[in-house]
Amino acid sequence: MFVHVIWVAILYAALTLFRAPNVWGLGKNLDASGSFGNLERKVSANLSNQFEWPVLFYVICLLIISTGASHFSFVWLAWLFVVGRFFHTFVQVFTGNIRLRGIVFTINFIAVLAMWCIFVQGNIT
Repeated sequence: MFVHVIWVAILYAALTLFRAPNVWGLGKNLDASGSFGNLERKVSANLSNQFEWPVLFYVICLLIISTGASHFSFVWLAWLFVVGRFFHTFVQVFTGNIRLRGIVFTINFIAVLAMWCIFVQGNIT
């Protein structure tokens, strides 16, 4: 969870840097657009994505920690999710490849869903 929090902080820092030229009136083109306008929009959209499905990642992690549940795959799946978030950012911001982004999201989705299933299954039986 901490690594993902750091990643989100890095994205906020990047967004701040990309917005700075517009805020300070630097680097304006003749059409009044900023020099980082495209990156700013993509990073901003990606930051919004960091607060959608990842919320369920945080919830399951807190449940695992608070209940003392242990299963070897929790850590593996959590790292898969976090690394997947890195890839999701890079694909969304630097490539715009919707298909690849969908594949990366699906891997993230399945990792968190698997954590939930393992947790629920372990607490039912």
